[in-house]
Amino acid sequence: MCVVAGRAARVTKWPEKTLFNAPFPAPASLSSFSLHSLQESGDQSEEEPREPSQAGGMGTLWSQESTPEERPPVEGSRPWAVARRVLTAIQVLGLLLCFSVLLFYIFQNCGPRPCETSVCLDLRDHYLASGNTSVAPCTDFFGFACGRVKGTYNSFQELATKNKNRLRRILEARNSWYSGSGEEKAFQFYNSCMDTRAIEAAGTGPLRQVIEELGGWRISEPTWDLILPRHTHQSSSLSCVQIDQPEFDVPLKQDQEQKTYAQIFREYLTYLNQLGTLLGGDPNKVQEHAFMSLIITSRLFQFLRPLEQRRAQGKLFQMVTIDQLKEIAPAIDWLSCLQATFTPMSLSPSQSLVVHDVEYLKNMSQLVEEMLLKQRDFLQSHMILGLVGTLSPALDSQFQKARRKLSQKLRELTEQPPMPTRPRWMKCVEKTGTFFEPTLAALFVREAFDPSTRSAAMELFTAIRDALITRLRKLPWMNEETQNMAQDKVAQLQVEMGASEWALKPELARQEYRDIQLGPNFLQSVLSCVRSLQARIVQSFLQPCPQHRWKVSPWEVNAYYSISDHVVVFPAGLLQPPFFHPGYPRAVNFGAAGSIMAHELLHIFYQLLLPGGCPACDTHALQEALLCLKRHYAAFPLPSGTSFNDSLTFLENAADVGGLAIALQAYSKRLLWHHGETVLPRLDLSPQQIFFRSYAQVMCREPSPQESYDTHSPPHLRVHGPLSSTPAFARYFRCARGTLLSPSSRCQLW
Repeated sequence: MCVVAGRAARVTKWPEKTLFNAPFPAPASLSSFSLHSLQESGDQSEEEPREPSQAGGMGTLWSQESTPEERPPVEGSRPWAVARRVLTAIQVLGLLLCFSVLLFYIFQNCGPRPCETSVCLDLRDHYLASGNTSVAPCTDFFGFACGRVKGTYNSFQELATKNKNRLRRILEARNSWYSGSGEEKAFQFYNSCMDTRAIEAAGTGPLRQVIEELGGWRISEPTWDLILPRHTHQSSSLSCVQIDQPEFDVPLKQDQEQKTYAQIFREYLTYLNQLGTLLGGDPNKVQEHAFMSLIITSRLFQFLRPLEQRRAQGKLFQMVTIDQLKEIAPAIDWLSCLQATFTPMSLSPSQSLVVHDVEYLKNMSQLVEEMLLKQRDFLQSHMILGLVGTLSPALDSQFQKARRKLSQKLRELTEQPPMPTRPRWMKCVEKTGTFFEPTLAALFVREAFDPSTRSAAMELFTAIRDALITRLRKLPWMNEETQNMAQDKVAQLQVEMGASEWALKPELARQEYRDIQLGPNFLQSVLSCVRSLQARIVQSFLQPCPQHRWKVSPWEVNAYYSISDHVVVFPAGLLQPPFFHPGYPRAVNFGAAGSIMAHELLHIFYQLLLPGGCPACDTHALQEALLCLKRHYAAFPLPSGTSFNDSLTFLENAADVGGLAIALQAYSKRLLWHHGETVLPRLDLSPQQIFFRSYAQVMCREPSPQESYDTHSPPHLRVHGPLSSTPAFARYFRCARGTLLSPSSRCQLW
C-alpha cells in the first residue's frame, strides 16, 4: 500500500480497492493531507455545522475542539507555503511509485505466461533437442530451428511413426470384442502377423499349398501343369474399368546405362535363383528358368512408351469394349479375367474399358502367344516367380531376407539412399490398417482425436479461412470480378477434419468382414484379406458417391485438396503433437498446423498462376509477382549435394510463402481479440517468435538429394523462402537490413 505522511498526527486512511483481483491503494486528493480523519468529528454529526473558515477560502471543516495550535497557518504566510510545496512533492512521488507498481503488476499478470503443462514441456524439450541456438536466426533460421536433427530424420515421418505406435498400443491392448466383429478379426490378424515363431515353423508349406491349388509347379520334373494366370495392371473407377501399363519390379529406365542395366540384371537373377531354391527346385533348372523370366521382363519393358511420348501423340487413352480388346490382344481371355478381378461387378462383352496404351497390350499378347507355342514352361515360371515375390512379406524370414537384400542392392545401383530397417510390429500395423481400415480408423479417432480436439482444429481452420478471404480482397493482380469468384470458391469449400464420416460414426465403422477367414496359417489369412479388400473396393465404386472418398487413412499425416470434389482434408494423424494440440500456445498451432491449412487452401487457386489461367487478372502485375518469386528462390544458397527444379516446385513454393503470410495474419488477429497467450518456458522467445519457430519445426529434416518427382523444395528453402518474404519475421527477430532473411526488397504474390 502507498502511504504518504501528512502534517497532522493522525492521517486519513483510505479504504483499499482491487484492480485485476489484487489490492491496490486508491489515490489521495490534494486536500486530504490537511484534514483530520472524518471519523474524529463523527460525534458532532448531530450538531449544526459551523460556518467554514474564511482563511484562504479553503472551506475546511474543523472539529469543535480544535485548538489554535492545531489550525494551519494563514495561507499567505511563508511557513505554510513551504509546507504545501513539500506536501505536493511528496504526493507526486507517491503517485509515481504507485503507478510504477501498477505497471509492474500489469506486466507480470497480463503478459505472456509460461505454459507449464506436460504437453507444453514435452514440446519445449522437443524444440530444445532439435534446435541450435548458437546459429544466428537472421542468416540461417533452418539451422536455428533444426540444427541438431541427424540421419534420416523427417518431421512428418516422425509423426507418422508416432501414430503407428499408437495403433500398435491399441492392437496390443487386451479387450473383449464381439465374436466375428471387425475389431476381433483385426486383433487376430495383427497377432497372427506378430507370431513369427508359427510363421517360421510353417516354412514353405503354405506357399507350396497355394501353388498346388493353382495347378502345381513341379520344378524337378521336365514339364509342369499350371493354369496360366491372366495378369495385367488394372484399376477401377465409378463408370469404367481402366487398364494401364504395368509397374515392373525391376528398376529399369529407358535411358539407363548399359553397365548399370547389366548389374541390375545380375542382382535380380540372383534373387530369382534364391526363390526357386527355397521352394526346393533343382539348381540347374531354377537358374535357366530364372534367366528366361528376366528375358521376358526385359522384352515387356521394351514395349513401354513414356507418358510424354503418348501425350505428344495424343494417345493417352483409348475407349474400347471387352470384345474389341480381345481382338486387339487375343492371348488373354479378358472377360473371364476382368470378371474374376472385379467381383461382384457384373461385366459383359460390350463393357467399355479405358485402355491407356493399346500398343503395349497388343505387343504383350503377341509375346504371350509366342511363349505359349514354344516356351510355355518358361512363361509359367515367370508367373510363379512373380507370385512368390509378391507374397514374400507373408512368408518366413528366408524369403524376406532375400527380398531385403535385393532391395538394398538395387538402391545402391540406382544411387538411392538405403531404406531404414523397419521393425516387425510396424509392418504388421500397416498390413492390419490396409485390410481393416474402417475398424482401426474408429479406434484411432476415438483415442487421438476426441470432440474437443476436433472443435479446436475447426476453430483454427475457420480463422485461417477468414484470413484468406480478407487477403484475397487486397491482392493487386486480382480485379474485383476475380476476387468475388475466389471468395465464392473459398466459401463453397468443404472441409473434412480428422476422419471421414464412416470413421466418426461407430455403426459405420464396425464392419464384421464375414467373408474373411483367418488361418490356418498367416499366408492364408493374408490371401483371404486381399480377396475381401478387393471385393469391398469394387463394391464401394458400385455405390452412389455423394461424398468425397478419402485418399488417406485417418492416422496418416498427409493433408490434401481434392479438385474434383472441392474438398480439403486434414486427417487426425496430422493434427497431433508436435504440430497441434488444444493445450499448446496459440502461436504453435497457428505457426505449424495453421500454415499447413493455409498452404492447402491455396491449392484451390493453382490454376490462376498457370499461363493463361486468369484471363481477367492484371496479367502484368501477376507475371511480375511470379517472376519476382522465382528470382527470390533462385538466389538462395543450398547445402552441398542438394538441388531443386524451380519449374517443378514453383507452385508449392508459392503456397509455402502465401500459407505462412495467411497464418500470421490469422494469428495476429486472434491476439488482438483474445488475451491470455502463453509461451514455452526456457526458450526465451516471444509469442510471435514461437510462431515462426513452430513453422520451421514442421520442415525439419536432414537435407538429402532431391527426388526427381518431388514437387517441394529442399527443407532449407521451405523455411528461408517464406520467412524472408515476411517482413514481420525480420521485425520480431531484429534482423539487420540486408541479411539473408531480411532482404532489401520482397515479392508479394499472395
